[in-house]
Amino acid sequence: MRRWTVPLAISLALALLVGTTAFLFQRAQAPEVTYQTTAPFAADIVKKTVASGAIVPRDEIAVKPRVSGVIQTLHAEPGQRVEAGDLVADIGVIPDSMSLNNAQARLRATDISLSDAKRAHARDKALYDQSALSATALQQSEVTLRLREQERQAAADTLRLIREGAARGGADVNTQVRATIGGMLLDVPVKVGQSVIESNTFNEGTTVAVIADMGDLIFQGTLDESEVGRVREGMPLRITVGALEDEQFSGTLEYISPKGVLDQGAVQFEIRAAVTPPEGRFIRAGVSATADIVLESREGVLAIKESLLQFDEEGPYVEVEAAPQVFEVRRVEVGLSDGINIEVTGGLDDGDAVKGRAEGT
Repeated sequence: MRRWTVPLAISLALALLVGTTAFLFQRAQAPEVTYQTTAPFAADIVKKTVASGAIVPRDEIAVKPRVSGVIQTLHAEPGQRVEAGDLVADIGVIPDSMSLNNAQARLRATDISLSDAKRAHARDKALYDQSALSATALQQSEVTLRLREQERQAAADTLRLIREGAARGGADVNTQVRATIGGMLLDVPVKVGQSVIESNTFNEGTTVAVIADMGDLIFQGTLDESEVGRVREGMPLRITVGALEDEQFSGTLEYISPKGVLDQGAVQFEIRAAVTPPEGRFIRAGVSATADIVLESREGVLAIKESLLQFDEEGPYVEVEAAPQVFEVRRVEVGLSDGINIEVTGGLDDGDAVKGRAEGT
């Protein structure tokens, strides 16, 4: 019984070894790969660059007060349409103590000079009536009296201007802030009771209102330095507003900044484009937008997916199916690419089957 035990164990071990080896060998064999094929197709290819920015009015006018004081009344709100000359706000003047004191002192001084001139003129008139004074001297006395009256009136106007913000006969023009152009009120950044500063040669002044013509809009954005050399004034734009993603409208590039600005490590150039919004569509000032600038385009050309293209030292090529799942190298000539599709100008026909990715990948 024991004579058969050893040979049997050896036979079982050999069978197990052979079976295991065959199984592992079979598992190690790579499965047969089947490749998908794609035929060239007709496509419109557009090469473009994208600029980000916003839609803004071409001109925004900041309305400034002509006197310093406190806002007493606001007559308009943002979004309201105004015409040139419409009243926007009333300002209550708070006079400067030193200026007020000087104006009052000057008025008192002119009152004294006028009183003296009146007494002198009355005396000279009496002497003239008695033939004791020449007509020339009387005339000089009258001129002096008129000058003193004018000085007194100027001092009174100055005091009133400091106190109230308007001189005699001025109809409170200086204390009334009026629209300088017709358009829409975009912003009224002040409130009733807020102090404002007049606009003068030393101070820009407080902005009481911002007005713009919302019928004349532009796209204002930036373009990277790598793209700015390929664009020029007059090129068409396709503009998409962030708040109106389903709509596109056209524009025309009209300005490229001659100087770049360093922004987060990249040089950016400002661009501006005239915008033509859709009929009846109101575009709000400052909304974000992107502009596609068409650099070059082809219509109805033979194309393939750019991912199918391969390169070596001799240039671009694709693999074309010569027999079922048998491929040969075919040199091709390519043209314009939009990053997804690429134009094929030579080397392929409509019926060619180009090797793609393997099935299941």
